[in-house]
Amino acid sequence: MTINRQIVLNSRPVGAPTLENFRLVESKIPVLAADEVLLRTMYLSLDPYMRGRMSDTPSYAPPVELNAVMVGGTVARVEASNHADFKVGDIVLSFSGWQDYAVANGASLNKLSPTLAQPSIALGALGMPGFTAYMGLLDIGQPKAGETVVVAAASGAVGAIVGQIAKLKGCRVVGIAGGADKCAYVVDELGFDACIDRKNSDFAAQLAAACPAGIDVYFENVGGAVFDAVLPLLNVSARVPVCGLIASYNDSQLPAGPDRMGMLMSTLLKKRIKMQGFIIFDDYGHRYGEFFTAMSEWLAAGKIKFKEDRVDGLENAPAAFIGLLEGKNFGKLVVRVAD
Repeated sequence: MTINRQIVLNSRPVGAPTLENFRLVESKIPVLAADEVLLRTMYLSLDPYMRGRMSDTPSYAPPVELNAVMVGGTVARVEASNHADFKVGDIVLSFSGWQDYAVANGASLNKLSPTLAQPSIALGALGMPGFTAYMGLLDIGQPKAGETVVVAAASGAVGAIVGQIAKLKGCRVVGIAGGADKCAYVVDELGFDACIDRKNSDFAAQLAAACPAGIDVYFENVGGAVFDAVLPLLNVSARVPVCGLIASYNDSQLPAGPDRMGMLMSTLLKKRIKMQGFIIFDDYGHRYGEFFTAMSEWLAAGKIKFKEDRVDGLENAPAAFIGLLEGKNFGKLVVRVAD
């Protein structure tokens, strides 16, 4: 236990990231100071927001510096401790990034229950994706029984939770996913009323047919052609929580075709639509306890199902992340770094 493998940002991508934008380096494990703990990464979460951190354009958070460790949420084991509240063997939720080991101040860690059979769930249903789904849908979307809720990326870490919560609230739920297998999972396993394959040539027509009463809540995390198909179906007073726009994360210029801004603004005005972006921990961090309690009860009762797409080995994180941006994952993407 002397070498720490780290994946750093080697260069800033232009368009889609490539393996050359990352570099695996080795460093010595640092010495602990007072009130610090040494963490061994067990699981690393890979999420679309990381693409934005690779660029140096203005955003809600500073970019990753060149040659710095890529950021990311982790579940880790305490290997050594100079902090009174943490002992060796404790499992914690941390933000250690893409590396084997990290040193953290104890104040930045959340201790996880030793009874969690699958600790990586703290990066999914009980973590940022689940929290995003819960607050975005319930606080911004405010679904009512009988309404139609449409969910983009419905088989993904956030979308799968959104749709299941909407069903618990008595809504008709239509998912959008990429591929027949994902659509089948969304309907057969998660209980959505319908799921439309965004890859179909007549996708817009199929979506309209699946939403005969229009759309009351659209949970947006994709954008692009998916939103183009959704926009004309939005009902008066529809709500659109926006947590991501993965279809445009790799864009280096404005999309080709006509300017859609006029149509968007006109629709928002005429139909009195509420469209609101949010950054989950910045805007709702103070309500994490509320979410954790509710989601824990749903999971324990079998009311929420959650699928994990697990990749083994820190060295495989770059390729897995590139695949995530291409929609190749099926469920919450997690890298198992250590047992």
